[in-house]
Amino acid sequence: LDLIPPRNTILCCAKMITFFSGGKYYFTRNKSTLVAFAVGEKYQPGNGFKIIGGHTDSPNLRVKPRSKRSSSGCIQLAVECYGGGMWHTWFDRDLGVSGRVLVRKENGSIEQKLVKIDRAILRIPNLAIHLQNSDERAAFKINKENHLCPIIATAATKALTGSEDAAEECDGWTEYQEPLLLQMIASELGIDVKCIADFELNLFDTQPASLGGVHSEFIHSARLDNLASCFLAVQSIVDHILDGGLTDDEDISLIAMFDHEEVGSTSANGAGSPIMSEAVKRISTALNAGDGNPDLFCAALQRSFILCVDQAHAVHPNYAAKHEKGHAPKMNDGMVIKRNQNQRYATDSITSFIMREVARRAKLPPLQDFAIRNDCFCGKTMGPIISAATGIRAIDMGCPQLSMHSIRETMGVRDFTHGLTLFKAFFLHFRGVDSSFE
Repeated sequence: LDLIPPRNTILCCAKMITFFSGGKYYFTRNKSTLVAFAVGEKYQPGNGFKIIGGHTDSPNLRVKPRSKRSSSGCIQLAVECYGGGMWHTWFDRDLGVSGRVLVRKENGSIEQKLVKIDRAILRIPNLAIHLQNSDERAAFKINKENHLCPIIATAATKALTGSEDAAEECDGWTEYQEPLLLQMIASELGIDVKCIADFELNLFDTQPASLGGVHSEFIHSARLDNLASCFLAVQSIVDHILDGGLTDDEDISLIAMFDHEEVGSTSANGAGSPIMSEAVKRISTALNAGDGNPDLFCAALQRSFILCVDQAHAVHPNYAAKHEKGHAPKMNDGMVIKRNQNQRYATDSITSFIMREVARRAKLPPLQDFAIRNDCFCGKTMGPIISAATGIRAIDMGCPQLSMHSIRETMGVRDFTHGLTLFKAFFLHFRGVDSSFE
């Protein structure tokens, strides 16, 4: 939100809002889904939406509702696997905690606060090779319930610091939480432990992002899938506004960053929710002076387009056979169009051509193609979900990367630049390209 230019309007989804040409607006849902849009100064009723959609979540370990756990003299946290993570990569990493905390105020109201403890307070140790049998050495296998619980302290240290369970309040929630965790959260937020009413906490790798390779041509970071796309989407609409792109714009430029894609998008905050369809309808109606003319709304849908962006699979040099031979995208070689004839991706020949033409007008390298092998399962992204719910044309694209769903992923620096250039060009050139169809 810090990137969004000043003089914007924060929307309340429960109220009717009046929009204006040239206006800039945004709203959030559950503080995990963001929708931001800018109205072109030449907008006319029935004109369309240029939409970039992405997702804000990534596979990680999340603290269970009852966090307290201990074993063999060690204090641990009970965690749950969120999404399809490569869980073996979480071993022997310096882990911190972040998320949302519900704080009870003196007047009885509840305030939501964000917390980030960015230091190595947790660790999931590997089992020493000397204690493994031959089968365990041959293939690293884990039990997600028993082997992924991080250590936060030893019981002896906890006793010495006076963090004993006997001092805990019994309210049906607090007594099931690890006191050390509550104390750290309270200290970080500058509040009393008794003010903590509930939380949603995630574990994360504290190692910061870095450039890699002899020519610094790679980005190594956690959560590139899909925060890289989210950053590019936000930056592109900001640049479109600051570069004067709204002056001759006939459409509405919109970004929508959804939660819960990694677990199917079926939630009140996910791409499968009514958020997109409601936003398009309410914005269109408000800009038509409250006229709910269904013909104008249908015309707007037909003139709209969704660029769904989620990271793509770059070919792995050590596992090149895992890619279909003719559809093996390379890092630092341009953005990737995802295709699947069974509608796991929303791309078709029309939407593919539109984005290829946008890239050509922006003087970008030709877009790459990805299609899964016939003997492999193809995952599903947001494109088909949003397109089916709204009736808006869509394409699935992304920056190529390696190690998807690992605790630490890799992508190309140039693809980051290519992505930003393409997204800005989409807001600038889409209407002209779309109008070229007979």
